[in-house]
Amino acid sequence: MSVVLLRLALLFAGLSMLAFGGGTGVIPDMQRAAVDHYHWVTSRQFLDFFAIARAAPGPGSLIVVLIGLKAAGLAGAAVAFVAMFGPSCLAVHVVARYWQKAARSAWRAVVERALAPVAVGLTFASGLALMRGTEHGWLPWGVTIVSTALFSFTETNPILLLGLGAGTLLLVGQ
Repeated sequence: MSVVLLRLALLFAGLSMLAFGGGTGVIPDMQRAAVDHYHWVTSRQFLDFFAIARAAPGPGSLIVVLIGLKAAGLAGAAVAFVAMFGPSCLAVHVVARYWQKAARSAWRAVVERALAPVAVGLTFASGLALMRGTEHGWLPWGVTIVSTALFSFTETNPILLLGLGAGTLLLVGQ
């Protein structure tokens, strides 16, 4: 059990520091590790956890709590939560102190412009990873593509996107 807790801590602490633009950007790596490498959850369970985390209030990264719970019970859920949110919160706290001081500097504007496409690219990679996890054909893939595009380029609420996607699939009998 302690080996699983250590693996959860190392995985989610690392992903925490890579989650530019939110936790959605690290979904592909999270899926690869939890499903393919460690076999903590199945592909279907991962997709279900993703849907639950998106529908629940709070950050979508709370999927880590569900993965940790499945992998190692309540201790796993706690370790996954702290590992996913602790390092990035600490980094944001430290960086924010200097970020405000550099409000008018040229390098700050360059960094902000450079990170925007990174966040969008990571969101698209998440959509692709989730599409691969579904083995249901072109219609669900199309719903995923449209939802990912709307999520990336509009201010559409993710819960609305989930509802519209589910409604579409229900209407056509998928």
